[in-house]
Amino acid sequence: MTDAIKTGKHPRALFVLFLTEMWERFAYYLMVGILLLYLIDTTTGGKGFSQRVGADVVGSFIALVYLTPFIGGLLADRYLGYIKSIFIGGILMAAGYLGLSLPGNTAMFVSLGLIIVGNGFFKPNISTILGNIYNREDLKPLKDNAYNIFYMGINIGAFVCNFVAAYLRNKYGWGYAFAAAGIGLIIGLIVLAINLKHVKEGDIKKEAQPGDMPISKIFSYVFLPAIIAAIIGWIVPKLIFGGTIMGSQANDAFIFACLPIIAFYISLWVKAEGQDKRGIGALLFIFGISIIFWTIYNQNSTGLTIWAEKHTDRTASETTARITGNIFPLQQVSDTPRLIGKLDEHFASIKDKSEIVSYDSIITITPTGERIDTSKQVFGITKNGNKIDPESKNILAMGPDPYFNNVPKDQWPASHTEKLVNTELFQSINPLFIVLLTLVFVPLFDYLRKRNKEPTTASKFAMAMFLSGISALVMVFAIMSVPSVYTHKTAPIWLWLTYFVFTVGEIFLSPIGLSLVSKLAPARLTALMMGGWFLATSIGGKIAGVMTSFWDDFTDKKVFFLMLAVAAFIGGILIYSRLKSLNAIVKEKTGRA
Repeated sequence: MTDAIKTGKHPRALFVLFLTEMWERFAYYLMVGILLLYLIDTTTGGKGFSQRVGADVVGSFIALVYLTPFIGGLLADRYLGYIKSIFIGGILMAAGYLGLSLPGNTAMFVSLGLIIVGNGFFKPNISTILGNIYNREDLKPLKDNAYNIFYMGINIGAFVCNFVAAYLRNKYGWGYAFAAAGIGLIIGLIVLAINLKHVKEGDIKKEAQPGDMPISKIFSYVFLPAIIAAIIGWIVPKLIFGGTIMGSQANDAFIFACLPIIAFYISLWVKAEGQDKRGIGALLFIFGISIIFWTIYNQNSTGLTIWAEKHTDRTASETTARITGNIFPLQQVSDTPRLIGKLDEHFASIKDKSEIVSYDSIITITPTGERIDTSKQVFGITKNGNKIDPESKNILAMGPDPYFNNVPKDQWPASHTEKLVNTELFQSINPLFIVLLTLVFVPLFDYLRKRNKEPTTASKFAMAMFLSGISALVMVFAIMSVPSVYTHKTAPIWLWLTYFVFTVGEIFLSPIGLSLVSKLAPARLTALMMGGWFLATSIGGKIAGVMTSFWDDFTDKKVFFLMLAVAAFIGGILIYSRLKSLNAIVKEKTGRA
């Protein structure tokens, strides 16, 4: 018996990978937590995109981020090895995060592309190394515990990052927050490089097996048709209909690209026989249902971000303001016109010098009663609604900050300024609950397992769907808690409640997803079926972005969340309707349901 079993101690590799992944997730969740806010910000140096465009960009980014791990995992398996892939991916992502701190839309889109590609090389391979290390006979009994510790690292990084982002963007600006993500990832890579000897045993490159599909064949059967379909989706709807089907060309291209990939997975099921056919069929059924779950999950970066920004009372209490002081500067907004910058400096940063498009009609009456139009001598109005004082050359925001749009005027601050809790801090609620609730549910499932009372894997999926639906239903009650979301803010407790309910569902579903794929997929198709899981996650992220891009079209916001709730409940019912067959299939493959 080895020392690991005798002492119950984990190898040092676990803590090296824990820290590396913690810093990588710190970087990713910092960036994605503020990305939509940055894109739609018009008052503190953001991009000033419309909400529709901002949500479209974020949805497309999330969709592509979840697609590339399939490709990166295959390349690492067959050619590069896992450690080399992690460093390639980490360097690309660090460059992307640092690039987001640079001005200009070109720099931003190139940087997002680097993060998407880098994530494909990094994300699937660090957890694979961990699994390989714990496949040793002496470490297998500690494997589940190791993954729980590793998962804690992910959520510690996701929890802390939002506080760093809020501090830096409040005090120094958006660029410093994005740069912090890049620096965090570099720290993670340094930790890994220094301790490389402890993780090398997990860097096992897999030779292609006789039944494995060659990467060239996967490209020609899956990715090439998807690329061609994406090009068709980008061009054809606009030519035929004079517009788009899903709100933007990017949305149309993505949906078209998914069609040949989905058709390919269906063809795998059609061609399979016997137990393989049953396993693939069960996985495709689960993949389809899980799209709903991931759509609700990715509201965190889309719809719920808009809700926290525009519809949640973020006023900091006197106690909060006093405690933070100079250590943690709060976001400040004003209900009066405020200085944004010098006109000359503003014009130097933009190419379109015709931004001043009109002037207010100001009439001055002279002592003799003559009416003179003095508009151009007072101020102009820019396209984004800001005033320009020609004498001081200052740009002033028009009226109150948008935060006051749905605050009753009698509740506006007497001091004309309000200190707010940053929107991105609400995104730390989910990882906080993950850490706390994991400490509850892991021992609970272990207790039930020993008494043969643990819910089956399929049951957990169904329960996760119902819980995600209830979390969306919580937001319906949040809307009903005020006379109108257009005139009043809702209490922040509603976001705490929706995240709490959803997190319980996440604990039921997320950790067992890839495990279920590895159990049910035929050995020769495991990598491809892993790609199917990521595809479902990707489609969910894209749908979340598409829904949020139509946010303003939902005049009754209850409809937005009711659609999510109903879809999740239907998904849960569908799983329960096939529970016996799903349990039987899992038992056939693994010996236990």
